[in-house]
Amino acid sequence: MPELRILIADDHELVRRGVRTLLEGEAGWKVVAEVRDGQEAVDKATELKPEVAILDIGMPRLNGLDAARRIKKAVPQIKVLILTMHDSEHLAWEVLKAGARGYVTKSDTARDLVLAIEALRRDKTFFTPRVDRIILDNFLQGKFGKNGKEQNGERLTSRQREIVQLLAEGKSSKEVSALLNLSVKTIETHRANIMKRLGCHSVSDLVRYAVRNNIIHA
Repeated sequence: MPELRILIADDHELVRRGVRTLLEGEAGWKVVAEVRDGQEAVDKATELKPEVAILDIGMPRLNGLDAARRIKKAVPQIKVLILTMHDSEHLAWEVLKAGARGYVTKSDTARDLVLAIEALRRDKTFFTPRVDRIILDNFLQGKFGKNGKEQNGERLTSRQREIVQLLAEGKSSKEVSALLNLSVKTIETHRANIMKRLGCHSVSDLVRYAVRNNIIHA
């Protein structure tokens, strides 16, 4: 079987190191890049085109879900797996809508990560067992698809979601303009349009919106 090339994106060095050690214990698996935020993940995935990208969901600059969307657009054949501290059906649907096909909680990494990647290699999905059970229970109860509806976060464009994340992380318009290579005036215009569209009246409102829609994590 050909070498499996993997990208790891997580803002915690110890997590990256642990995941790398676990994966490189598998014959023929190689970690080709480690990055600390979602934008770096998009850049490296586009440059290196690994077979698998493992993304932490709560990263700075660009969260794992939005990074997954951009990576799948740039490299359609890549298999994306999301790592998260949280397990919920709502989040599982968001993971699927972002184009990822694997979802493993960090507490289950040692047990499930290798199994998840093997499933993705066979073009299957893999969800942490607890979430799998929740989805199955809802299916059996006739609730299938309830959480598959579009969430409020999809009212925004990809660029607007990126700006919301940076503002919610506490960055000023000037700092956002520098990070995105846009003028301060453009950022201020985006900010005003976003606030109007979402009905937000303060940065606190924006932060609450970002948390509710998995753009940032509290």
